[in-house]
Amino acid sequence: MPRAVYVLAMGIFAMVTSEFVVAGLMPQMAEGLNATIPQIGYLITTFAVAMAVGGPFLTIALMKLRPKPALLLIFAIFLAGNLLAATATSYSVMMVARVVTGVASQAFFGVAISVCSALTREEVRGRAIGVAMNGLMLGTLLGLPMATFIGGNYGWRAAFWAITVLTVIAAAATFWGVPRMDRPGSSTGTFREEVKVFRLPRLWLVLSTSTLIIGATFAAFSYFNPILTDVSGFSESTVPVLLIAYGAATVVGNSVVGRLADRRTVSVQAVGLSLNVVFLSCFALFADLSIAAVVFMMGIGLVGVTMNPAMATRVQRTGNAGPLVNTVHSSFITLGIIIGSSVGGVFVDNFGLRAPLWLGAGLAVLGLLSLLPELGRRTAASRPTAEPVTPAGANTPVQTKQHEEV
Repeated sequence: MPRAVYVLAMGIFAMVTSEFVVAGLMPQMAEGLNATIPQIGYLITTFAVAMAVGGPFLTIALMKLRPKPALLLIFAIFLAGNLLAATATSYSVMMVARVVTGVASQAFFGVAISVCSALTREEVRGRAIGVAMNGLMLGTLLGLPMATFIGGNYGWRAAFWAITVLTVIAAAATFWGVPRMDRPGSSTGTFREEVKVFRLPRLWLVLSTSTLIIGATFAAFSYFNPILTDVSGFSESTVPVLLIAYGAATVVGNSVVGRLADRRTVSVQAVGLSLNVVFLSCFALFADLSIAAVVFMMGIGLVGVTMNPAMATRVQRTGNAGPLVNTVHSSFITLGIIIGSSVGGVFVDNFGLRAPLWLGAGLAVLGLLSLLPELGRRTAASRPTAEPVTPAGANTPVQTKQHEEV
C-alpha cells in the first residue's frame, strides 16, 4: 500500500475530529459563547450542511489544480477555520468557523479518495480507500475522546488549538508524503468530463444507497447516549467506554470491508444492510437488556459506517474516480447523517427512545430495496445462455461467460 494512503488517513482523522469536537464540549462551549445547548447543537448541523452543500463547490473551484496543491490549499482553508474557532469571541463567529471547516472537510474527502484511487491498481482500490477511511473510524474512536478530554481539562478553546496543531502535522505529512501527480479522474480532467456522468440515472441510485446506509446507522448512533443510560440502564460514566468499544468495532469492520470491497462490492453492501436491519431491530426490541444492548450496538458498529469502502468503490465504477464525483458522494453520505439524526430526533419526541432504532432499520430496508435492480441484473447475467441447436455431426463447443460482480 502506498505511503500516501496512510498520510491521507491522517488528514481525514483531523477533519473528523474537528467535526465531532462540538458534541463532546457542549456545556463548556455554551457557557463560553453565552449560548444555549440547542444553539451549540446547531453548530453540528451547520457543519454537516456546509459539508453537503459547500464541499462540491470548493472542489469545482480547485479542479484545475493538481491533487497535491489542491490538498494543501484545502488544509490552509481548514486551518483558517479552526484558528477562527479557537479564537471565537461570539456565537456568530463560531458559526462562520464551522461553515469554513465543514466546506473544507468535504472537499478534502473527495480529493483524498480520488488520490487513493489514482495511486493504486484498480483491483486494490477498495482496500486503499478502506485504509484511508480508517481516519474516519479512528476519529470516532480516538479523536472525539481526545478532544473531549483536552477541552474538559484545559477549556474548550484548547481542543480547537489541539486540532489546529494536528492539522499542521497532517498538512506537513501530505507535503512530504504525497507524490506530485497528474489530476486523477477523467481522461481530460475538464469540468465537462467530470459533470457529464451525473446524467446517468444509475449513478443517482447508487448515491441514494449510500445515503440510506449512513442514515440508518446515524439514526441510531446519534441517540446511543440516552438509549444506553435511560433504557439500557448504564451509568453516564460507562457510556464513553461503550462508545470507545463501538469505535473499535468500526475499525475492525472497515478493515474487513476494505479487503472485500473490490471483489464483492454489491454483495458486501447487501450483507451489511441485511445484518444492520437485524442488529437495529434487535437493539430496539431488547434495549432494556444491558448485555444484549451492547452486543447489538457493537454489531451496528461492524456493519454501519464501515460500508464506506464498498460504497466509494461502487460510486467510482458507476461514475468515475474524479474528485467531483467523490465529493458529491461524500455530500450524499452527509445527507444521510442529517436525515438520520434530525428525523431520529422527531421520532424520539413522538415515540420514545427506541424509535430511532426502528427508523434506522426502516432506512436499512430501503437501502436493500435500492440494491434490487443491480442484484437483479447480476442474477440475470449469471444465468448460462441456452445452447444453440447445432447441425448433426457438428462438434463446436458452446462458450458461456460468467458474470463478474462490479
